[in-house]
Order: sequence, then structure tokens, then C-alpha cells
Amino acid sequence: MHNHCAILNCSSGKSDPQPLFRFPLDPERSQKWVEKCQREDLTGKSPDQLYRYYRLCGKHFEASLIEKDAESAVLKENAIPSIFDGQSQPKNEQGKRTKVTTKEDETVGRGRKKMKKSQAEAAKEDVQTVPEEDEYKEYLKSLFEALVLLGEQGIPPTGPGDRKQEGPSNFQALLEYRMNCGDETLKKRNEENKECCSSDQLNQLVQVCEKYIHSKLAEIVKLNGFFSLLTDDVVQISGEWFLPVYLRYVDQSNCQKEKFAGFLPFEGDGDALAEKLLSELTDKWGIDMAQCRGQAHSCSGSHFSKIKTFSAKLLEKHPMALLSLRSTRTLNVTLANSMALSGVQLVMSTLKRIDSFFSQSSLLQLELEHAISIFNSDKEQRANELKEMCKTNWTKRNDAFEVAAEILEPLLLCVDSVHDNEDMRWSDQVTQDALEISKALTDFEFIMALVVLKNILTLTRAFGNNVQGKAIEAHFASTSSTAVLHSLKEVSDNIDVYHEFWHDEAVNLAAAMEIPVKIPRLYLRKHQLEAGSIPSESYYKEHLSVPVVNHVITELNELFSEDHLKALRCLSLVPAVIEQHKSTEPEEECVQAFKNDIPNAGSLSAELHCWWVKWSKKGKGETVPASLCEALQLADVKFFPNMLAIMRLIGVLPTVALEDDDDKAYKRFQMYVENTPERLKSKSLALLNMNYDVGFDLDTMVELYTKMYPNKEEVSKVIVME
Repeated sequence: MHNHCAILNCSSGKSDPQPLFRFPLDPERSQKWVEKCQREDLTGKSPDQLYRYYRLCGKHFEASLIEKDAESAVLKENAIPSIFDGQSQPKNEQGKRTKVTTKEDETVGRGRKKMKKSQAEAAKEDVQTVPEEDEYKEYLKSLFEALVLLGEQGIPPTGPGDRKQEGPSNFQALLEYRMNCGDETLKKRNEENKECCSSDQLNQLVQVCEKYIHSKLAEIVKLNGFFSLLTDDVVQISGEWFLPVYLRYVDQSNCQKEKFAGFLPFEGDGDALAEKLLSELTDKWGIDMAQCRGQAHSCSGSHFSKIKTFSAKLLEKHPMALLSLRSTRTLNVTLANSMALSGVQLVMSTLKRIDSFFSQSSLLQLELEHAISIFNSDKEQRANELKEMCKTNWTKRNDAFEVAAEILEPLLLCVDSVHDNEDMRWSDQVTQDALEISKALTDFEFIMALVVLKNILTLTRAFGNNVQGKAIEAHFASTSSTAVLHSLKEVSDNIDVYHEFWHDEAVNLAAAMEIPVKIPRLYLRKHQLEAGSIPSESYYKEHLSVPVVNHVITELNELFSEDHLKALRCLSLVPAVIEQHKSTEPEEECVQAFKNDIPNAGSLSAELHCWWVKWSKKGKGETVPASLCEALQLADVKFFPNMLAIMRLIGVLPTVALEDDDDKAYKRFQMYVENTPERLKSKSLALLNMNYDVGFDLDTMVELYTKMYPNKEEVSKVIVME
């Protein structure tokens, strides 16, 4: 397999990079290409051999025969090379001319003959030495093809266990299958070395795949301009903590996209960890953080302080990277997850356990619905509403804490019934899971924390729904944040009164469930106190109600800074929002926030007015784009370059919800984390699995491998793949 042009003495290369095109498999076209090349050594080769091993560069084709897009160049069907320099041009295409030959011409002619002869000999030597190199590269290509296939299907290369397993690994089994199907290169390699690929070389292949994907993602981000950095909650793989990272951008076709970019090692604390994370992104992944225009993080309380330090460091170095909310996580769940309070974390972990428990079986779901009917026998309509809610991912909704408080008693009845297992319907694992949930539900700390969260986050529920809703709703939310903060401040100023009501509500709920009111045992042991020495109302006010209110106020102020709210108010550029507010032009002050990132700031005011006139004068009954996505797809948006640039920047913000079709990366990651057993999880495999559509160029991967590991006979030792 050549990574250079088959035309002798072609000048393309590092100084003149050109796209390379395979020889066609069609015999007739392949023969025409061979004739144009005028290389005798190619004449006897089959179309399949030419296709696998030889290329022609773009210099030899008319520009009209090459279609270029954002990431690659594609040769049109039936294209034939027709452009050659003087030395390699076919004789039948050179102009005919006659001339009187002089002695000087004969001398020059003899010199040219000698030169041509030496070039031919050099080419012959090259042809003789190439097959071994090509064979090795073709061998690597087969390995990469197999590895990419396994990654795409989410199949671990090393098999279901560790390297001590009996029998061949999945990777080895796939290579053997390829050999049985006629892969002669792999066969020969296996016969020579008694092994197609060692475990160390497999790890090298995986590292090359990671590096290739990161380089592709860096190219995509650079090509499309601005982006946002998003992180998910940390995950543990092979005993180490990693931070999942996504990149969000608007592509050349003006569609919002997210890509899973990989895992960052999450070891260490404070500024050192923050610097390490930024260094990994820029130095190893090649991401230009100067183009970052937003950031959003979904981290649980135990790791919250670390991610806050990283966020602050990123904002310090790149002030345009606005801290924001991530559209795939509801506001109230995000706020609760970020609280490092034992009671709140008990609630959040229990809700996750409940979600996982009832998703196991529809029979468990029916058991819960039966319990809801028992406790709401006189409120049939509400019972049906609760049943419908519980069929969805209700634990991730903005009203999750209100729903949990309302179904707490039937929920306890359900899990206790499953644990008792009187009719022997459930497995031991299911009954054990039910017992764990029951223990959590009957802990007064859980009930008190749930009641506090329900009452405080009721104030942010509508705001959260709006800010992650449609363009009109999000625009409205950007103007209502002050009212939400005012309500929270009022609660904070009168916390004694509010907490008294909350404590009474929790005590009454606990009494109905026959749960004793008590202070957490760990707190009493830590401070060497006896039970009853501290009133529960005082304890939960100091350690729960006050910290929760203060945390919510602080987080809202940080997540919805004035710059972030200005950006959201730019959703007023969406035609449906303009139509609804015909009497008011979009706020120019908010639009001016993007003046440094638009094509022509001088014409911004005039263009904004023209845009407003265009959409405010629409007649009744005419449909206008209701979302940012629809507005970006307008055919005539290209005539408003500043408006287009600003809407592209808004589309990058993590707060603005993606269309369903563009949210594949997040959904695929969630499926991988939830459905992959701990012993099979691999950060390398996950990156391959979630970037199956990145466009793997095996030739480039082979070239990258030979650069990273130039000695093909001695495989250097590397860290074993996670």
C-alpha cells in the first residue's frame, strides 16, 4: 500500500500535499489509469492489487473531477487522470514536432538518455524494495480494520476477562477468521512469528486509534470555529477515575453537533489537577481552547470542588468560555447533584438505585403501580398521573423531588413487598436490591433531605423547564432569573420560619411511615455525642436547610451570569420570538456581546434592524422557524452574515437544547456506561465505540503507527490497555 503517488517523479509530497486516490476496481478504468502512468511494472498487476497498493494524487486530475467537502476529497466516478508534467506525460498526448538535429542536440540527447536510464534503474530498485514495506503496512491495516470493527460493536479486544483467560481473545479470533477468509498477509505474518499480534502491540494499536480520533476531532473543531467543552460525572475504569469530555459545535451545514472526545485522568487536587486537565486537552488532544465559548459540567458532590477549580482555571485563562447549564441534565437534578451534603447525596444515590431497580422488569413496575393505586384509591385521576410519570425517567425530571415525596409511602410498600417475596416471584438479587432501597427510604435523614430539596427547588422548577425548553421559553427564562433569585433570597432571609415548616412536614411523613426522628449516627459518633443531646430541628437547619439554600443561590448566580443571560436573550433572533414580540426589536446590547466574533461589527445595527423587519412583517397564517435549529437552516440566512454568526455562537452554548437527532453522543455514552459491566469497561474502547462515524482512514492510521513505533520488528513496551 503506497502512501505516495504512483507517477514517477511526481512532485507532490510534504511541500505540496495532495489527496491520494485508489486505482479503480473496474478493469477497464484500471487499465486506462495504468496506461496513463506509463510504468511497465504496473502492467501485469490485477485491478485488485492496484486498488490495494497504489494511488494517484490529485495533481493528475482536472479540478472539476474532484469533489471537496469539509473533511475529505472524493473523486468523481469514471474520472481518468489527464494532467502530467513533461517527464511523465504519455507519449500519445505530447505534441508532435520535427527539428534538425545538431551535434549539440545529440550530446544533450545522450545525457538525457543516461539520466532516464538512471531514473529507470532507481525506480526499478524502488519497486524491488517496496513490496516488503507494503506488506508490513497491509498487515497493520488488517489489524486496524479488525480493531475498529470491534470498537464499533463495543466488543472488548481482550475478551470477557483479563489476559489470563483461556482461549483466544476476541481480537485474535477475528484475525483468525480473516485468515480463514483468505487474508494472505496475516497468514504469512502468523506463520513467520507464530502470532499475528502480541498483547503489547495491541495496546500500541489502541493508542494510535486514540491519537487518530483526537486529531480528527481537533480538525473538526478547528474547521467549524467556536465550540463548548462539556464534562460528565467522573467514572471509574480499572480502579482509576476519569472525566468524560464532550465537544459541542455547529458544523458547516449549520447543524448543532456533540462529539464524545474521550476521558481525562482525574487524579490529584486543586490547581495542579486543573492545569493537568487543560494541558491534556491542548498538548495531547490538540484542542485550541482559545476557540472555547462555553463550558458545562455535570459532577456529583464528592468531586464537585475539583471540577469547580478546573472550571475557574479555564475561565481565568479563557474568559470567553462561559460557565453554563448542560441541556441534557435538568437544572434541579444538576443543582442537587452538586451538593456535597450527606443527606442530599443519600437522596440522589437512592433515586439512581430506584431508577435502576424498576427498569429491570415490567413486573416490578406493575408492583409499584399497584402500590400507588392502594394509597390513592380515592384519587383515581392523580393515581393514573403518577403511574404514567413512573413509567418514564422521572428521577431525572425537574419535579423529581416532588414526585418522590408524593409516592414515598407506596414506594416503600412496594420494595418491602418485593423483599418479603412471599410468593417467591423474585430472585435473590432483586430482593437484596429491594432491601437496600427500603433501608434508605426509612432513614429520617433521607426524608428530611427530600423534603428540603422539594420545597427549595420548587422555586427553580419552572425556570429550569423554561431555560431548557423551546426558544420562546428560553428567551423568557433569561429575563426571569432575577425573580427566581429574589424568591430564594426571601427564603434565605426567613430560613427559621421556612425550616420549621419543612421539619414539621418531614416529621409527619416519617410518623406516617413509622420511622423514628433522629440525627445521623455518623455525626453523633464523630462528635462523641449521645442521641437526643441535640434537637433534630436545630441540627437539620444548620447542616441541611441553610447550606442547601445558600448553595442554590450561589450556583444560580454562577451558572447564569450576566454574560450567559445576554447570550440566551439573543434567542430573540429566532423568527418565532420576533413574531411574538413584534412591537419590540431584539436587544442590540445583548447582540453586541458577540461583536468580536462576527464578520462585520460595523453593519451589525443595520443588519439587526433588517432581520427584525423581515420577520416582524410576516402575515397571519405564515409559518416561521420556531427553533434555533430551524433558523440556522433558512436558505436566506446567508444574506445576513452577522445574524448567522451570532446564531451559530448561541448554538454552541451547552444550555440550548440539541435536536433529538444531534444528541447521539450523550445517549451512546449513557448506554455504554449503563450496559457495560465494570470488568469490561475500557476508556480506549469507549472512545472507539462512540466515534464510529469519525471516518477512519486506515492509510493515515498506518502512517501514524509507523511514526509512533518506527521499529516494526521490536515492539516497545507500553502500559497495558485499561
